[in-house]
Amino acid sequence: MEDVLNLYHEPYDETRPVICFDESSKALRGHERDPLPARPGAVARSDHRYKRNGKQRIHLSTEPLTGWVNVEITEKRRTTEWIDRMVELADIHYPDAVCIRVVMDQLNTHKPAAFYQFFPPDYAQAYLDRFEFHYTPKRGSWLNMAEIEIGVLKRQCLDRRIYHAATLRAEVAAWQRRRNTTNRSIDWQFTTDDARLKLRQLYPIEIEEDLQVQA
Repeated sequence: MEDVLNLYHEPYDETRPVICFDESSKALRGHERDPLPARPGAVARSDHRYKRNGKQRIHLSTEPLTGWVNVEITEKRRTTEWIDRMVELADIHYPDAVCIRVVMDQLNTHKPAAFYQFFPPDYAQAYLDRFEFHYTPKRGSWLNMAEIEIGVLKRQCLDRRIYHAATLRAEVAAWQRRRNTTNRSIDWQFTTDDARLKLRQLYPIEIEEDLQVQA
């Protein structure tokens, strides 16, 4: 936990960007009957029943200190999709970065060694040399600032029924363009000192005793 918190409070360095990565999903659902639009004296109404059309996976990367965000939609969430996202970061979004520091959770598909499954050893090592992975603790996904952007995406774009995958991709792409024009960075306030005070139950007893002595 402290590894991630300390990383968040380092000064901005364009040669060593900090990227938060997370995944979510969107169930594709459509109306069985056309909803009734709002009119004077009546709110908009829609039938609670819906048609299912599968599920799409959302892969979101964001650079909290600049406000940049990128979203990719896929049918599946496997190691190969994760590798694709990391390669895009290295080759397309940050080709000049010396080290790309990625914060993510401990999902079983997030394995750096998997680069060797998809690339020859020299290429795999070359990619890994450009990355530095920082993992949030189990049940500590709230430490990943990508969750904040996913929450914004869901409120502003995904808070309604979407039936077709093509519509979902178009809507998310439009949201991404708007979001990136705002340059809204994330002002992360929670620090290591805060964690040691407010989450002391997560620390060994020795840490708690030290805090009591300092008090």
